[in-house]
Amino acid sequence: MRELVFALTFTGQAGPVPGSETMRQAKTLAPSQAIRTVLGVGGVESAVDTIDGERAVLESRVERFADGSFAEDGTISYGRAGKISFVTVGRGSVGPSPIPGWVHGAVIWSVTGGEGLFAGAQGLITSNFVVSASGDVVDNHFTRIYVPA
Repeated sequence: MRELVFALTFTGQAGPVPGSETMRQAKTLAPSQAIRTVLGVGGVESAVDTIDGERAVLESRVERFADGSFAEDGTISYGRAGKISFVTVGRGSVGPSPIPGWVHGAVIWSVTGGEGLFAGAQGLITSNFVVSASGDVVDNHFTRIYVPA
């Protein structure tokens, strides 16, 4: 097996599924990017810079529960390299953000399948996200996927 470890920041929209009280849907995009973090005596400096390359597209369905937890499934296409499918490990959590008008949360996904470079993939993705009242999403992923060599 070959291990792929990478981080991406996705942005896009999430909103209710018409006719459902508990289901939501999301579509977010992540360009090819370089993520920089510098630790220093004055604090932490970070940046996400868009670079040349293809983009990733995430599409998912989310079922929200009254206790603030949720379950999610979906796909992520990583440009022409291929696609993975995923489901939530246990349940994710979402609640009010310290910034008014936003919620924030986190979830762990298990990779359930793949196509292209990701055929036979397995692994985990962590998602740490914020969503505005109007449905704007910023979703930071840290991914560790294993693919056949």
